[in-house]
Amino acid sequence: MRTLLNILWLVFSGLWLALGYAIAGLVCFLLVVTIPWGIACFRIAVYALWPFGYTVVQRPGAGAASAAGNVVWLVFAGIWLTLGHIAAGIGFCLTVIGIPFGIAHFKMVPVSLMPLGREIVRSDAAYPSYRWNPASR
Repeated sequence: MRTLLNILWLVFSGLWLALGYAIAGLVCFLLVVTIPWGIACFRIAVYALWPFGYTVVQRPGAGAASAAGNVVWLVFAGIWLTLGHIAAGIGFCLTVIGIPFGIAHFKMVPVSLMPLGREIVRSDAAYPSYRWNPASR
C-alpha cells in the first residue's frame, strides 16, 4: 500500500515539490554562504519524492548553530513553505481520496518550517516498537 501511495503522490504532488526544493537547493549552493540550507533543501526534496514510510525526527546533537540557522530559514523561507504545505494539505483533505496526500503535506510541515537539526528516517526505524515481529507471538 505504501508503494502505491508513493507512486500516486509522485504523480500528483511529489515531483513538483521535489523539483522546487531541488532548484532552491541549487540556488543555495550558488550563494556559497547558504550551503547548509541547500543541503537541507536536497534532503527535503528526497523526502518530497517518497514520503510514505518515512518520518522526520530530531537529530541528536544538533546544537545552537542549527537553532540559529533555523531562525534565519524561518524568516526567509520557512513560513512561506509551511503555509504552502498547510494550504495544499487542506486542499487534498477536502476530497476523501486525497486525505492520505493531505496528511503527507502535513507531515512535511515540521521539516519545511525548521529543517536544520532534523533527520528523515524510515518509519519503522523511528518507531521500532510498532514493527510487526513474528517471534513475539
